[in-house]
Amino acid sequence: MSVFESYSAFSRPITAVAWASNASSCPGQFILITQTEDGASANFIRGFAIKSGYYLSYSKDLSGGMVVADVQVITDKETIPHGYCYIPEFLEPKASVGKKKRICVRIVPVGSVATAVLDLKLTVKNKTMVQQYTCLGDMNGFVVWCLKGQFSSPTPQAKPRSVSLDMRSLSLEGTGPPQPLKPSNPPEAPSKVSRRRSKLDMNNPMEAVYDSGNHSSIHAMDGVPFSLHPKFESQSNSKVSVSTLSDIRIKSVQDIENEYNYTFAVEELAAKRICPSVSG
Repeated sequence: MSVFESYSAFSRPITAVAWASNASSCPGQFILITQTEDGASANFIRGFAIKSGYYLSYSKDLSGGMVVADVQVITDKETIPHGYCYIPEFLEPKASVGKKKRICVRIVPVGSVATAVLDLKLTVKNKTMVQQYTCLGDMNGFVVWCLKGQFSSPTPQAKPRSVSLDMRSLSLEGTGPPQPLKPSNPPEAPSKVSRRRSKLDMNNPMEAVYDSGNHSSIHAMDGVPFSLHPKFESQSNSKVSVSTLSDIRIKSVQDIENEYNYTFAVEELAAKRICPSVSG
């Protein structure tokens, strides 16, 4: 293991400690300590022809958001400290853990502490000293050591979010190239607006806003009932005599031109007048 890999492994805190009979019963995220620093078997049941036993294991999975802040080895006559709990057991049916001495841990949220337990090691009793590690006590002929220090939590990675097809169609970089004309992609039909109405829209932009889109046009006279003035309503109710209709004269175009002819002589005379010059 390189120096960088060793530092990276030790900088991650231990999140759980447990007993396990073997690699099969050990949870997937746990590391089984099968050998001591002296090179001996780390099975806590020692002897010949032993088919089952139990090993110490630990996990560094931070998905639960908890870390092991402290580890202690206590006897069966001692009261477990406040805030501590005994480590769980993942054993085979016939295996059991000794109760004369037990391991307890204090588990806290990862953001509540700056230091935590970084590593656990085992040695054979009275044979090896582990530098920079703290001795927790002996159990079944083994000495339990722990390394505590500051830890680095991994930077949370942003989870990719699924983007719907409607959102993907929106783009701030402008629209793409025009699509070829197909039966499923017909050209948009131009709106049928009269020339007079288009001029009205230019003169009245507020009315054009209301007319835009699929909304119906809104006018000031909408909803106002039509009715004649009483002066003309009385005339409309009266019967028109035939003699009155016979007095109506139908004028020709020349008659109208002669009646309303205007030469603009006054305007022309005023335009020809010369304003007097101002002498200094």
